[in-house]
Amino acid sequence: MFESKDPNKSDNNSNIGLGIGLGMSIGSGVGTALGVAMDNIAMGLPIGIGFGIAIGVAFTKSKEKR
Repeated sequence: MFESKDPNKSDNNSNIGLGIGLGMSIGSGVGTALGVAMDNIAMGLPIGIGFGIAIGVAFTKSKEKR
């Protein structure tokens, strides 16, 4: 009859994990291309993954505000 709310469960279904996963996969591709262009893949890959995660998180947060 009465539903108890779980305090750990948020009302909005955030897809932040999906955003991070997509950001990492896209960022790793961009980072590899950036690393090849800079002739240093070991440095380009973390930069690309970092940018991809930041964009993925920002994209999921911007969709929540609408």
